[in-house]
Amino acid sequence: MASGSGSGLAEEKAAAGDEQLVESSSEGEGRKEGSRLSGLLWHGGSAYDAWFSCASNQVAQVLLTLPYSFAQLGMASGILFQLFYGLLGSWTAYLISILYLEYRTRRERDKFDFRNHVIQWFEVLDGLLGRHWRNVGLAFNCTFLVFGSVIQLIGCASNIYYVNDRLDKRTWTYVFGACCATTVFIPSFHNYRIWSFLGLLMTTYTAWYIALASLIHGQVEGVAHSGPTSIVLYFTGATNILYTFGGHAVTVEIMHAMWRPQKFKAIYLLATVYVLTLTLPSAAAAYWAFGDELLTHSNALALLPRTPWRDAAVVLMLIHQFITFGFACTPLYFVWEKLVGLHGCASLCKRAAARLPVVVPIWFLAIIFPFFGPINSAVGSLLVSFTVYIIPSLAHMVTFRSPQSRQNAVERPPRFAGGWTGAYVINSFVVAWVLVVGFGFGGWASITNFVHQVNTFGLFAKCSQCPPHPALSPPAVAPAAPSLLNATAIFGGAPVPSPAPAPAPSPLHFVLGHHHHHRHHRHGL
Repeated sequence: MASGSGSGLAEEKAAAGDEQLVESSSEGEGRKEGSRLSGLLWHGGSAYDAWFSCASNQVAQVLLTLPYSFAQLGMASGILFQLFYGLLGSWTAYLISILYLEYRTRRERDKFDFRNHVIQWFEVLDGLLGRHWRNVGLAFNCTFLVFGSVIQLIGCASNIYYVNDRLDKRTWTYVFGACCATTVFIPSFHNYRIWSFLGLLMTTYTAWYIALASLIHGQVEGVAHSGPTSIVLYFTGATNILYTFGGHAVTVEIMHAMWRPQKFKAIYLLATVYVLTLTLPSAAAAYWAFGDELLTHSNALALLPRTPWRDAAVVLMLIHQFITFGFACTPLYFVWEKLVGLHGCASLCKRAAARLPVVVPIWFLAIIFPFFGPINSAVGSLLVSFTVYIIPSLAHMVTFRSPQSRQNAVERPPRFAGGWTGAYVINSFVVAWVLVVGFGFGGWASITNFVHQVNTFGLFAKCSQCPPHPALSPPAVAPAAPSLLNATAIFGGAPVPSPAPAPAPSPLHFVLGHHHHHRHHRHGL
């Protein structure tokens, strides 16, 4: 990427696994014939790539916990909070993009070369506001990304358990920790083109599977929709939705991977609109069908009957969580590379080896706190609230507090937002709301719920919220012969023949999700 503001951000291209920036008037110019396939799948820097990255990173595994949040909030509050936090998240992502352009323009006026350097959020704060802002931003951002990566590992173990429960969730966490460590070989967000595209397809399938399977299943017998039942659960659910639309902690890195970052302005908003078409139907349908049962099943897939369709959703979400782990970890890789002095290294293998220490603590934390739904809310209230809502809003107000800075700004607030005055009012509202409701009430509720999970299941839980495994259940009385029921014979009666085997289910039976067979059967988390 190259020069400055409205007239001249140059196009960014990558070759040999590293970002190389060249002046060019067309995005594909200068590529060799033999690298066309690589460019198609690997080197992404268009506005479309940024949209796929934002949407794919935003929805992720939290899609599976939103029905749980609806059970905590109630249907009306669940829908309203999604729309409200979707708008707030889009606004603060816009602020981050404006601050990035402001910082980059100022640095490039001083002839700074970003050829082998990826700009990150803490550097934007440092350049615009000083080292104290940098330190605060770095602390919150890195901590959030660490726990965001932890959540992906927990989600992997929670999901695969529904397909194969021969291993407990803790063992599956070991397995997927090793698999996710391979993300150290992906150089930057510039190289996520095919992954972000596939990731969004996967979550689209999973969202509509949850919605349609819940509607086809119908409401369980005696279904109750009593949410909200307590203030703790209400604010826990609200902060989970705050976390859902707070996935723009990687906005700066995604922008830096674009050939023309100034095109980013409305990308996050458009991504949020699409994400709402996935989250609202799936969460509402699952809550309508299962009601209060979701309060004890933070992963919606736990309540849906096992079919090939559900297994496909699980597998696709596993792949997507691997991708999202890379999204969350890549900024951490950059920070670590800069700390050890290898960020500008041309050798991908050396950079990959240097990145491995970042994965180890994430792996360890996922084993300590295997609580899928509650950890989302805790991260949302304590980390997301500051990282992507409060700090960007405050930074925008402080950066442009003087008339001179507003006059020389690279990007002015849009007219529909009320210009500079309107932006200041909106920013003040975001700070006040998120500080009081998100961090204050939400933090109290989330920590209360999280402590309850720790007290119930303990740290290093082998299989948090798992149903009793059949192999560990008390043994039943063994039948005298495979074809006989021996109960009456024990009490002196004649053996009773076992019922004839049921006919093989038809394909339609699988499509409808075993509706009748599973009407009264529930899977635990």
